[in-house]
Amino acid sequence: MPVSKHVLLTFDDGPSRQLIPILNILKEKRVRAMFFWNTKLLYKERPWQRVIREGHIIATHCHSHKKLDNLTKEQQYKQIKTSITILEDITRIKVKYFRPPYGRFNEDTMVILRDLNVLPVMWDISSCDWINKEAPENIICNVISHISDGSIILLHELKQTVTILPRLIDEIRKQGFHFTLL
Repeated sequence: MPVSKHVLLTFDDGPSRQLIPILNILKEKRVRAMFFWNTKLLYKERPWQRVIREGHIIATHCHSHKKLDNLTKEQQYKQIKTSITILEDITRIKVKYFRPPYGRFNEDTMVILRDLNVLPVMWDISSCDWINKEAPENIICNVISHISDGSIILLHELKQTVTILPRLIDEIRKQGFHFTLL
């Protein structure tokens, strides 16, 4: 029996105006994903209930998008703890996962995460969607040329990502991969 290959789609820097189109595509394609949100952008009116109802995971990406390794331990703690508190107050769901903005962290970050009982989640494939505004098809190439079993794919809540997302999902499936969550 063939072994199933799995990948995880993740979206950073939301919640944004692109959230609804992303959710519509994910629903149509029957894919669940993880959303790493900056809670500075999260209001009770955002469609966070739909994200949860449709089986996705909401995780933290700090309160505001700062380079943690440039901050003191106390400043890092405030960024991370504030974000967790806001997410849990709004969603009433315990935050389990964290991704540092820019992928930048240090030993202080890891100590804080351990103390707050939150797991860091990085990525092994960057779609480079933020730099491919004019050539969104490059996003698909960036992902497909590096994909392997267990890959965690970094995407962002951007217009160009929405443009290519249906094709990206189809191409990933053509390569024999299934979508999973942590």
